[in-house]
Amino acid sequence: MDLNTTTTGRRQPRPAYWTARQTQGLHGHPLEGNTIRTAVAEAVGTFILVLTITSTAVAATLAKPLAGAPYDSLVVPIAGGLSLAVLAASLGHVSGAHLNPAITLGLALNRRFPWSYAPAYLLAQFAGAIGAAALTWGLYGNQARTQANLGATYPAAGVGLGRVFAAEAVVTFVLAIVIISVATDSRVPRAVAAMAIGSALAVAILISGPISGAGVNPARAIGPMILTGRLTGWWAYLTAPAIGGALAVATYERFLRKGSTPDAHAPAAGARNRRDERPRFGCLAAPRRPRGTRVPRHGERRPIRAVGIRNEGSERSWT
Repeated sequence: MDLNTTTTGRRQPRPAYWTARQTQGLHGHPLEGNTIRTAVAEAVGTFILVLTITSTAVAATLAKPLAGAPYDSLVVPIAGGLSLAVLAASLGHVSGAHLNPAITLGLALNRRFPWSYAPAYLLAQFAGAIGAAALTWGLYGNQARTQANLGATYPAAGVGLGRVFAAEAVVTFVLAIVIISVATDSRVPRAVAAMAIGSALAVAILISGPISGAGVNPARAIGPMILTGRLTGWWAYLTAPAIGGALAVATYERFLRKGSTPDAHAPAAGARNRRDERPRFGCLAAPRRPRGTRVPRHGERRPIRAVGIRNEGSERSWT
């Protein structure tokens, strides 16, 4: 039986919060839009994001200078964070700017995103990542593949896959909980959402870069791997972000979203409230009728309630 159908067969309106969840995605984008349009936005956004990260990583590895000294490793988190911030601001209203299979799966598993949209989003994200790796190969030549691995993420020397798995799950949890917080909660100002998301990605890359190469995104990690022909530890870069993203969304939905901001107009602790001075049985409650009196019946003349006066035609005093 439908949860919104009563025993009498009448259909009840859905709660406002349930309707909002089903009709709006990240950044308030409408979920009833064209699937092709949102998929194209995801493919283009993921392409730009992965191209920014892989080309910057390849340039740093090959010591390609821009103007003066070549890039260093700090450029990669800066470029990735700025790119994601720009894309979240420019594509958030179109597709929600997931740009990451871990975000899409985390939202879908927690019923924050329709499963019917998930396959199109995932295919678009992986296609965009593979296209970005291919363009990086074409821009920097064959040495980008042979020497820099197209910016693909691999475990650092002496690091096992268990540590890679843990690092990828933790940093994706950090990124996802920031995204679900600033992109869906009306208590967060929209102006800070894009910059907060980009900063979270930069922090995630700084944390996991020396350990796992900072995948944080299955499409970004596996896309370049496919073109390099080296799939070392691919399962960790695929499953760990998905688990971290799902746990982040569940944590925010179950525990953090229920919090409320303090009310500026609320009375201070210990202050008297006028509501406390109202009668216990309602603000318009009349005083109790004295014992021994009765309520006049319908149609009966209301007795005179003056003290010491007897109602004519009545055998009983109402005083």
